[in-house]
Formats: sequence, C-alpha cells, structure tokens
Amino acid sequence: MRPGCIPATLLVIAKAPIAGFAKTRLTPPFSPRDAARLAAAALLDTLIDVRASGIQHRMVAWTGNLAEAQEADTLADTLRDFTVVPQRGNTFGERLANAHADAAHFGLPVLQIGMDTPQAGPELLARSAGHLVSSGDAVLGPAADGGWWALGLTDPRPARLLTEVPMSTSRTGDLTRAVVRRCGYRVHRLPILTDVDTYDDAVTVAAHSHGSFAATFGLLTAAATPALL
Repeated sequence: MRPGCIPATLLVIAKAPIAGFAKTRLTPPFSPRDAARLAAAALLDTLIDVRASGIQHRMVAWTGNLAEAQEADTLADTLRDFTVVPQRGNTFGERLANAHADAAHFGLPVLQIGMDTPQAGPELLARSAGHLVSSGDAVLGPAADGGWWALGLTDPRPARLLTEVPMSTSRTGDLTRAVVRRCGYRVHRLPILTDVDTYDDAVTVAAHSHGSFAATFGLLTAAATPALL
C-alpha cells in the first residue's frame, strides 16, 4: 500500500462548537464560550490530522449551525476539503449507524472517529486505516472512560447494531466490540486514548497533543483564576 493513498474513508462525527451546545461537561470550570473554543480547537486539529493522514476519502457527519460556531470561518475553510453530510437519526447510535451507511457510498472500508481526540495524529489514523484495509478485520479504539474513540468497519451493516448499544457508559466499548464480533468479525484493538469530556480529560489530552487544542487550553487555563480550577 503506497503512503498517501490508503483506500479507505475516514469519517468524522462532528458537532458545531457552539457555546452551550458543545462540550458542556467542561462548564464549569470553563464558561460555555470557552468550552466551545476548546471544542473548535479539537475539531480543527482533528480535521488537519485527517487531511494529513493519506486516507483516500474524507467525510464529516455534521450537526449544528456552523455560522454560530466558534472559529466558524476557519472551520468553513477547512471543511472545503471534506464531503460534509448531515447527521441523521434521533439517538446517537442511530446517527452513527446512518453516518457509516453514508460513508460506505464510496465503496471502501470506513474508519470513524470523533472530534475530541486531537492527540491521535495522522500517523495513528493512517496505521489504523491501513490495518482495516489490509486485514479485513474490524478495528476498535478504546477510550480511557470505557467508551471508544475509533471504529473501523469493512461493511456498514454491523454499524446498524450500534442502535442497540448504550452510549457514553463505562461499558460502551465492550458492548460495541461484542456486537461487531456477533456479526462474525475479528476486532483489532487500537491504542487506548482519552477523549475530552471533562476538565481532567482536557488536562491529559493537552499534555499529549501539540496543536490548537493544547495552545487554546494553555491560554484559557493561564487566564483563569486559581479558584476556578
């Protein structure tokens, strides 16, 4: 497989970084606007890493009004390099399943990630997609909180079973692995990453990333009063 030409689709599930809409568990200690600034920084880092990963197709399943988002102009410019589709469904599991079905229209394996692991980097994304393509296995990236940060499938049909998996629990990762195996797939385990939900998560992720998220987190914490943090 030639570097820079990995025959897969990288799908990002993204929410517009709007105050009071994105990363609400960061409030407090951050204000809703500053939490949205961190969400925007994480999303921009993620999109830049996806663009640099060498994966053939790039798609974003989007929800929220981009015009109201923090860093709206920069995000709009970056998203021009992506196929953007609206998220569809009433539950998060339904939106994930429908996004996998949309991404499968390219006819290639799909590696899905969120917008809150900016430390993943293009190399890890490329390795993850490369294993998905070369092995035919599913791939699953566990999150430190028991969820998952990445799911790769060669067929979108197992993603329909995500509607049966309770999301945002300490068992979400294990239950997702179980439903994929139930479809007859071996599941290759990717490295464990921390995704940004809480302030402590943000501390960990900022310490292991080097882009806009780490810089924005540093600026916000430096400006905050000690009593708030």
